[in-house]
Amino acid sequence: MASEKTIDKTAKPLIDKAKRDEVELVWDRFEKQGDKCNFGELGICCKNCTMGPCRLTHPSLPIYLRVGPHAAKAVKGVCGAGYDTLVARNLSRAIAAGAAAHSDHGRDIAHTLLLTAENKASGYEIKDEGKLKALAAEFGIETTGKDKHVIAKELALAVLDEFGMVKGALQFVERAPEVRQKLWKDLGIIPRGVDREIVEMMHRTHIGVDNDYANLILHGLRTSLSDGWGGSMIATELSDVLFGTPKPVTSKVNLGVLNETEVNIVLHGHEPILSEMLAEAVNDPELVELAKMEEATGINLCGMCCTANELLMRHGIPVAGNFLDQELAIVTGAVEAMVVDVQCIMPSLGDVAKCYHTLLISTSPKAKFPSAEHIEFDEENGFDIAKGIVKRAILNFKNRNTGRVLIPSDPLDMMAGFSAEAIIAALGGSLTPLIDAIKEGKIRGIAALVGCNNPKVVHDKNHVEMTKALIKKDILVVETGCSAIACAKAGLLLPDAADMAG
Repeated sequence: MASEKTIDKTAKPLIDKAKRDEVELVWDRFEKQGDKCNFGELGICCKNCTMGPCRLTHPSLPIYLRVGPHAAKAVKGVCGAGYDTLVARNLSRAIAAGAAAHSDHGRDIAHTLLLTAENKASGYEIKDEGKLKALAAEFGIETTGKDKHVIAKELALAVLDEFGMVKGALQFVERAPEVRQKLWKDLGIIPRGVDREIVEMMHRTHIGVDNDYANLILHGLRTSLSDGWGGSMIATELSDVLFGTPKPVTSKVNLGVLNETEVNIVLHGHEPILSEMLAEAVNDPELVELAKMEEATGINLCGMCCTANELLMRHGIPVAGNFLDQELAIVTGAVEAMVVDVQCIMPSLGDVAKCYHTLLISTSPKAKFPSAEHIEFDEENGFDIAKGIVKRAILNFKNRNTGRVLIPSDPLDMMAGFSAEAIIAALGGSLTPLIDAIKEGKIRGIAALVGCNNPKVVHDKNHVEMTKALIKKDILVVETGCSAIACAKAGLLLPDAADMAG
């Protein structure tokens, strides 16, 4: 790991504070790992059956791992699988896990839409009826003369069928350009159903099934497509129906968005089902009054990781940071509650929270954490549960030790909320101006930059440097996830960033 841990100016003083407070951070745990397992780094170890674990020798391994009485000498596993098969298996299982996580998010949104349509969900409503009808038409659902709740129920049921489907292909695959669809068809990788591809991927990587690395990778691509054109796209589209299609908004970003005199609640995770209810609850008049009675000047809700992006693009709620900032938010000593649901949540948060007054509150039955208080969230009682969580945070305000608080100054401005619909509207109703700019060479291409942080490299640096390099070459950059937050913290999610273009 590099001696420099981050390029985020608001993170650096908090890393130093954590050391003074004797709080272990992700960078400390990374260093304690020592040298990484060379076999694992190369992907040439396998634990898929009880004849192993197996590890294979390879010319790129250090000499001490290839020579001597305890060195790895095998070029094949006990079952006979070689390098290519092991690497393909390991990658394929990682793809299956990622696709399952993203797609389960989509399933939960579809389930919430169904409950909303049946009037069984507390606090939820259909906010984009136009998009509801457009999606229904894609699925062949007649909308003329129907109440929006009837349409929503039919759409939700049709979408839920996409997960364990028996028909030929996922519906949203038809959105892809015909030339791309033909390529997928020729390769035999058009996704048939979200759950089907994930289950088949796990089957193929079991002992004695698919041992041809190319065939494994092709199904890995099929599984990825079932996520991108299935679960993830379902999550995006139905979130817009329920919570509103994003439009450009301005807000603030970095750990400086925490407030010294307000109740600070950091919402961390991925699912807007929870975040939307909390966004409503923090504005509840009774809770605002309770905060004042507890001698706070208000309630400050801010986001972390992908939930931050959801809150930002629909409500303009500020963003505290990305993946490697989550522990540092607690280290400020100013967070009354960190509320989490699923994905990207470090198990270490409970240990960090113990060092301060912060309540760590888990909410999903799928994701529980050591030392966290669990308040299970469900859509049928969503708003009341959200209010209860906010109340817990407010009542914790009095426990803040002001002598241990360090909130960085100068949160930066940012702009986000560029949904496909918002972009098309800004271009006058079609993509023609953008296409013409690409044809004329004014814009030399479009790059999607996404992804997370990793303590193996300097926090945020790769995202920011790559984005600057792309902009300099007149390439339009579309970002989401932790990558977008990294660039926002570097001042790149503002119109002025266009001045960097070549």
